[in-house]
Order: sequence, then structure tokens, then C-alpha cells
Amino acid sequence: MKEDTKDYRRVSAIISGRVQGVYYRESTRRQVLKIGGLTGWVKNQPDNTVKLIVEGNREKVQQLLDWCQSGPPMARVQSIDILEENYLGEFSDFMVRY
Repeated sequence: MKEDTKDYRRVSAIISGRVQGVYYRESTRRQVLKIGGLTGWVKNQPDNTVKLIVEGNREKVQQLLDWCQSGPPMARVQSIDILEENYLGEFSDFMVRY
């Protein structure tokens, strides 16, 4: 039986600003563990942005996105471009990609 996914959300986000070299990815992973129940990945991009793909409960995804607005203490987030995608449930955990 297929799980009802209306309460679930998938987001792709590009975080811009001073977000590399400030522990942003690992801090994101820790925030995901703190929130619980989210899957996906976070990765530095060649253009000095950070890309995030996250899936999970709508409220928990929003909680993570709210945290991403400021990130860890050394980060200076200028913008977050968010793209809503179809929920796929393709990940089993959340990881930092290199």
C-alpha cells in the first residue's frame, strides 16, 4: 500500500553568501539530526554556494529551511533560492556530500 505523501515535501535549495569554510554543511547535518525525520543531502558547489536537497514532513522541512536562513554562527547567508519538487522518498538518511 502506498504511503500518503500529502504531508511530505521535497525541496532543492541553493544557499548563497559566506557559506563555505564556515562549517555550514556539518552544521546542517547536525540540525537535521536535531529535527529528526528528514532525509537528503547537502553539498558545496563550485560557485561557492551550498546546495541542499531535503525531504520529509512539511513542518520539519520548513523548520530546517528557517534554520538555513542564518546557518551556523560564522555563516552570512545572503539568499536562499528554494525550488519545490515532487516528493520522491528516495533517500534513507541525510548526508554531507563531497
